[in-house]
Order: sequence, then structure tokens, then C-alpha cells
Amino acid sequence: MQIKYWFLLSRLPFLSVMILPYILGALLAGYPEGRLNWPVFLIGLFACSMVQLAAHYSGEVYDLAEDRLSVNLEKNFFSGGSQILVKNLIGSKHVKRLIWAVLLLAVILGVILQCYFKTGRWTLSLGISGIVCAYFYSKPPLRWVSRGTGELVIAYAFGWLPLNTGFYLQSAHFDILGSLISLPIACSVVNMILINEYPDYPADKLVLKLNLLLRLGKERGAMLYAWLVVVTLVTFFVALVKGLPLPAGLFYLPWLILSLYLAYQMVSGAYRNRQNLVKICALTILVNLGISLSCILGLIFSR
Repeated sequence: MQIKYWFLLSRLPFLSVMILPYILGALLAGYPEGRLNWPVFLIGLFACSMVQLAAHYSGEVYDLAEDRLSVNLEKNFFSGGSQILVKNLIGSKHVKRLIWAVLLLAVILGVILQCYFKTGRWTLSLGISGIVCAYFYSKPPLRWVSRGTGELVIAYAFGWLPLNTGFYLQSAHFDILGSLISLPIACSVVNMILINEYPDYPADKLVLKLNLLLRLGKERGAMLYAWLVVVTLVTFFVALVKGLPLPAGLFYLPWLILSLYLAYQMVSGAYRNRQNLVKICALTILVNLGISLSCILGLIFSR
């Protein structure tokens, strides 16, 4: 049973939010030939996964107060953490040790990539920036999640960073197209975080976790969600104009329609109904994954 609790604590399905942009960046670096340095790809993916797991574990430890409150307030499947520490199924001290273990492993893998595989001088810098985002997103003294800037950190850490890391490890350089493609992914991941702050709102308010939604309020948060949908679709089509293969646009159309529907739901106040909110949370995650997947399929089908 202990292994089961560690898996639940890790929230492995949420790694997909990082994995798909990373794959997209690697494929973009090899486009249109489709060449991929598989050892570098796999080691880089594993290192990125370790950094994201550190973020998961750090959140479980340092968001414990609000997670305890959330379970008795408006918690749903997408909020309140895994509840493993809340139920005392694993001790916080063990999780803190695991944070250091996965971060150390990530650093070792980064050194191997830069020094052995010669992936470029910015390899370790990319990794360190991810570690800083992951470790201090929830942890004091920085604790960006309580400063109203955590959403921007997430936009970087799950938008620009994984895509351009995947690209850089394969090519040893950056390209403007990678940054353009990362913009709609970054906007959609901010909406993913924003909507997940709704069920946590009462608990966050009690512990003064001053995230963006608590600062804006639910109604203005809904308007921000809608505007981010607009920015997402605009930046996606800018990426198409600047070089993203056109088939990606076709694959994106269903997600565009879904995201516009979700924007309407938010503006019309559907988030006030708990069942509707669960659906919006789930579909917002799907939109984020769908954008990355659309780009991946666009690259594959345009070779």
C-alpha cells in the first residue's frame, strides 16, 4: 500500500502537461527530416520529469494548511493536492527528502547532457531555471503561488521552458518559432491553474494564499479566463503564419471550439455550480494538452 500512496502523491498523470510540449520542441528541432537523438531525448525527458515531480512534492508539503481546509470546503478532483499528507499516509519529512533526491538526480542528468552529450552551454541554465520555479513555487520565502505571480511562473515553466528545452537539447540553439508556439500553450496552462484555483478559493482565502484569483475575485477571474482564451487562439494563428505547419491548424480547430465554449461558460457564471466547475476544470486541461498535441500532429503529418 505504501507504493500506492507514493504514486498518488506524485500525481503522475499531470506530467503530461510538461511531456507534450517537450516532445513538441524535440520534434520541431528535427523538422522536417524527423531526426531525433534518442538518448538525449529520453534523458532530457526524465530530467524534466524529476523537476516537475519536485514541484508536486513541494506543493504537497508547503500547501498543507490549505489542503486540510479544502477537503471540507469546495475541493474537487483537480484541487486540494493528493491529500496523502493531509491523511498522514506519508510523513512530510520523507517527502522533503524525496524533493532533494529528485532534484539531485535532475542536476546529475543535466551535467551528463551538457558535458557528455554536448547539448549546449545553456543546458544546465535551463534546468536550473526549472528547478527554481519548481522548488520555490510553493516554498517560502519566495512562494510565488501566494504573490499573484505564480501563474506567470507556471506560464514559463510549463509553456516556454519544456518546449524550448526539448528543442535546445536536440539542436544546441534556440529558434523564435519555438517561442511563438509556446505562447498559446503558456496561456492555456495559466487558464488551467486559474480554473483550479476556484475550488480552492475558500481554503486559500482562510490561509491568505494570495494567488491571482484571490486578488481578482471570481467574476474578474472569469473575464481573465475568457481573455486568455482569445490570446491563446491569436498567438496560435501567429505561430501558423510564422512557420508552424498548417495541418496543426486543422487539428487545433476542435480545441478552439471547445475553448470558446469554456470561455462562454465562465463569463456566464457556470463556475458557480460545483458540477459545472469540475467539468470546466477537466476540459481546460484537455484544451492545454490538445494544443500541444495539435502541433505535434501538424509536424508529423506535414513531413
